[in-house]
Amino acid sequence: MGSLRLSFGPFVYDPVTGSLWREGRSVATGPRPAALLGMLLEAEGRVVTKADLMDRAWPGLAVEEGNLTVQIATLRKLLVASPDGTDWIVTVPRVGYRLPRQEAAGMVPVAPQPPSVAVLPFVNLGGDVDQDYFADGVVAEIITALARFRSFSVVSRHSAFIYKGRSIDVRQVAAELGVRYVLEGSIRREGAQVRINAQLVDGVTATNLWADHFEDGISHIFAFQDRITERVASIVEPAIEIAEIHRSRRDRPNSPAVYDLYLRALAAIIDESIENNAVAYALLQEALAMEPENAMLLSHAAWALEHRMTMGWPRLGKDDKAECISLARRGLQHSAGDPRVMAHCGMALLQTGKDYEGGVAVLEAAAAANPNDLLVAACSGIAALHCGDIDDALERLHRAVRLGPRDPDARFSLTGIAMAEIFRGNYEAAISHASRSLALNAHFDPTYWMLIAAHAHLGNMEQARQFLHMLEAIAPEVTLEGILAGQPAKDPQRFAPVLEGLARAGMRPRP
Repeated sequence: MGSLRLSFGPFVYDPVTGSLWREGRSVATGPRPAALLGMLLEAEGRVVTKADLMDRAWPGLAVEEGNLTVQIATLRKLLVASPDGTDWIVTVPRVGYRLPRQEAAGMVPVAPQPPSVAVLPFVNLGGDVDQDYFADGVVAEIITALARFRSFSVVSRHSAFIYKGRSIDVRQVAAELGVRYVLEGSIRREGAQVRINAQLVDGVTATNLWADHFEDGISHIFAFQDRITERVASIVEPAIEIAEIHRSRRDRPNSPAVYDLYLRALAAIIDESIENNAVAYALLQEALAMEPENAMLLSHAAWALEHRMTMGWPRLGKDDKAECISLARRGLQHSAGDPRVMAHCGMALLQTGKDYEGGVAVLEAAAAANPNDLLVAACSGIAALHCGDIDDALERLHRAVRLGPRDPDARFSLTGIAMAEIFRGNYEAAISHASRSLALNAHFDPTYWMLIAAHAHLGNMEQARQFLHMLEAIAPEVTLEGILAGQPAKDPQRFAPVLEGLARAGMRPRP
């Protein structure tokens, strides 16, 4: 989320054209030195391995390392020396090269960038070298799965595997690779059992952000590997997201940078309150004024409006519906296949635009692009709940819960399951799942809808009215008419049992 051109020292570099200027004068660079400089600048001070640099300068070709040395030497001559007399390009012995970090290089400050993570080779604790292939395979699969997420970047396998077999300090690795987060782990085989431990660590403070272990029989080795990949990938993304929100609040509380505005808006959205929803939308509008084609900003602005209308909350503008649909379509136009962007925009088309075929198609594409994203999986299940088969919806929603049973985003899936159970007349099951959702977030209006309706259908009127009073405390203007207006109506009878239960409990029909 930064500037198109990047200034460092007396230089300005254009990554689109590969052009370089020094103090306003063009510097004649060949295509390969320009490609190498571009990759070093993209790394923002972290080390780029020789293998990655050669892949960039000679894509698809097998070349000797000496060719890279020659091109780096050429680039050094073009850049001349830095103000302190040292080379701009720093050699990291046996690893690769890097440029000084922004502060040291005199680069023009740009908006803080989304975080990056390195997945290190897992340590083989059992000593059986035959298990190395499995551990390396797990790491490769995890890197591939994490690369599907667009909210952070993952360093390449080439870069991560230079640390294989080495005793390391996580903070040193993070500094050398230029990442904020490090995922590391170990593997041990005992008889027919394999046990894997994994942990996500803050690369600056060495604080452990998450840890878990996985154990299964060796006979199911590939299914076991798939399950580890799915579980780790589904947990790492929200763990990084939460850590980034805290980092922004702590380190840059008043920063106007686009990325920080996005993080502040995200924290406000997930609070689920009427007031903070409006705050989030205002922050996103401020960010969009700076980057009007930013797909993540567009999709989250569409999400804020879609959520507001689905809840039946007071409007923010003259025509929130038209604006929501416009934001969603612009987000899709610039999404470049980002699953999270597609999920938010697809829900806006489905819920607000009542474009059932179009919304479902977008959500199906998002689920195919990243099946391990909890939010994407939940949106896919909710779409099936409103527009498809209920059995299929339940299967998708239960899988979404398995991806992150304690993640706050699980409220969407748990409430969706509760709604499906009400549709089927299984009110006790609905109460069970809605209660789990309430424990994760006490501000999610639909959770209260399900608890009120299910208790009312069971004749538990005291409990139903108690939950209705709790809902009215956080959404004072809630009415049956407002809730109905925000629901998809492909099958108007499907949502009727929920409305009937709410009416029995005494919810106001209209303002």
